[in-house]
Amino acid sequence: MQSGWIHRAPSSFWRLTRRYWRRLTLSPRLGGVCFGDLRRITPISREFGLDRGQCIDRYYIESFLSHHASDINGHVLEIGDDSYTRRFGGGRVSRSDVLNVRPGEAKTTLVADLADAQNIRSDTFDCIVVTQTLQFIYDVRAALGHLHRILRPGGVLLTTVAGISQISRYDMERWGDYWRFTTRSARQLFEEWFPSANVEVQAFGNVLVAVAFLEGLATAELRREELDHKDPDYETLITVRAVKPGGAS
Repeated sequence: MQSGWIHRAPSSFWRLTRRYWRRLTLSPRLGGVCFGDLRRITPISREFGLDRGQCIDRYYIESFLSHHASDINGHVLEIGDDSYTRRFGGGRVSRSDVLNVRPGEAKTTLVADLADAQNIRSDTFDCIVVTQTLQFIYDVRAALGHLHRILRPGGVLLTTVAGISQISRYDMERWGDYWRFTTRSARQLFEEWFPSANVEVQAFGNVLVAVAFLEGLATAELRREELDHKDPDYETLITVRAVKPGGAS
């Protein structure tokens, strides 16, 4: 009897019921959000939180490199400087090279545009560390092709790219800030050069992390459990480990 009544209820009844249920389950209620320090049209920091402490994306980058530290061995190339090579490779590294697009940077041993790096010999490096770089290269496919080419067979490419992020004004004004990635776009891009079985893609972040990162907050301003929670709809940082076929790795 009761079941029959439910099925005969008019559509207007169900609309009102759904509306009432949404009001009960919204947390906080509509119009009741307390924005506090976030009710502003400028970020708390435009320096990605660097002026407040450790950048949130660096928390994930360093976690990723720590997890794959054993890959950082032999002849290693790092983009920008050799800080991660030394920190995570240690005594496993027999030779370290640093690539920059322009000469004059400290510790630079190779000068090249990754999108046109013909001056770097093929099959050279056991590991290449490329953190937060590909988003600043317009011809990202060509860059990845050269990274694949200069890896030795069995070599490992450890890469991080931006997901949800502000523009880097410093890079935009010098060579450009072109791309933001998702796990799907990163995987499809890397699989143009590496077999799918040799490509591991992960995302880090959640809505709180994304908001905090966009505001320029630092790692210390979030709890560990907040940083470590993953929500696949809020990909703040993407990591990729790709292995070139043909070696023992």
